[in-house]
Amino acid sequence: MPETMTLRGKAGIYAGAALLRLLLFVAFPSLPDLLTSRVEISTPVTSFKRLQEGLFLYNHNVSPYDGGVFHQAPLLLPLFSLLPDVRALPIFTALLYILVDILSAEALMRIAASGEAVQSRLFTSPRRIRQASSLVVVACYLFNPLSIASCLGRTTSVFTNCATLWAVAKAIDGSPFNAMVALSFASYLSMYPLLLLPPTILLAYDHQLLKGRTQAAPTFAVKNVAIVLVVLGMLLGMSWALDSQSWEFLGRTYGIQLTLNDLNPNVGLWWYFFIEMFDSFRSFFLAVFWLHLSSYVGGLSIRIRTQPLVVIVLLLGIFSIFKPYPSIADTSLFLGTLPLYRHVFPLMRYSFVAAAVLAYATFLGPAFFHLWIYAGSGNANFFYAITLVWSLGQSLLVSDLTFATLRDEWEVERPEMVGKEVKQI
Repeated sequence: MPETMTLRGKAGIYAGAALLRLLLFVAFPSLPDLLTSRVEISTPVTSFKRLQEGLFLYNHNVSPYDGGVFHQAPLLLPLFSLLPDVRALPIFTALLYILVDILSAEALMRIAASGEAVQSRLFTSPRRIRQASSLVVVACYLFNPLSIASCLGRTTSVFTNCATLWAVAKAIDGSPFNAMVALSFASYLSMYPLLLLPPTILLAYDHQLLKGRTQAAPTFAVKNVAIVLVVLGMLLGMSWALDSQSWEFLGRTYGIQLTLNDLNPNVGLWWYFFIEMFDSFRSFFLAVFWLHLSSYVGGLSIRIRTQPLVVIVLLLGIFSIFKPYPSIADTSLFLGTLPLYRHVFPLMRYSFVAAAVLAYATFLGPAFFHLWIYAGSGNANFFYAITLVWSLGQSLLVSDLTFATLRDEWEVERPEMVGKEVKQI
């Protein structure tokens, strides 16, 4: 009976989320184009409008990278070329994005139902009885306004998010090959998921041991890294063939993220900093910013080795703050995985402040952008200031979740300290 109720609940949530998105697409036909033009949703490397420009060139047998506007993975072009013209029949594109959102929710459902958040191979939370329902986790993701806006805005980040979630789900299922393939697709579409490789390998290795498949850790890691390299090599090879046997796409897709040549405004921290940066210091600070982004991977993977899933969740939050071209789609992925750790919410100290700050930035961000671009009564500092507030709210959530999970571990190691206040001396 409970399983039947779960299946009905899941079907109801999926159907409700799909119908809500479809209703918004159909009832407000101008809304998708409006959201597509928003800098909070679309970035130079995820914009649907830029994808359409690249698709136009591709369909006319011209390199999509000749215009200097298209900066996305080449293999997206054959996929979207199969769909009818979005201006004539936008419903098919809408259905594709709705399907991808539902697939992402299914992966998240499997992650939540596994109980990995409360009980891993090396750690069992004393608060596991408070584990969040998988239906609640999925509902929080599908009905999050940021997730809905990302779907309506048709950003290609939804494909990256879907592949990332399936990589984690397959690692928990004990299928490391499928996990590495999914992570390779995510990394191909957007560079940053490649940084999730270490904790994903740890997660897959733990579940291999739980299934009784013993294997030396270094051997397991090398095999999985090799799988990722081979799959990425195949994807890049297919892209080379698709782009008239040219490697130009590498600089246009991944090079732009490394060098930040397109400084269009977004909700991140990089664009304004590098607008003001002297050219002689640009290369140095690019290296510093990338080093800062990648430096969290090793430290978190080592310190929270007992809980690889929480490392992945924390890294998703860090990426949504510090990656070169972030959008609200990245934040929606982090917020979607956050309810997995409902059992440690009572240990979090600044959840209300973080939620208030994010709500404040969500409402004022579009207003500040309008003052700068359209009203002419503000400047770039207006919008950048509110993006700093947005990043502050996410930083509070990431740091608070880190504290809560470490406190949860510490109380297992020191049961006499349960409920006592921690003070730094």
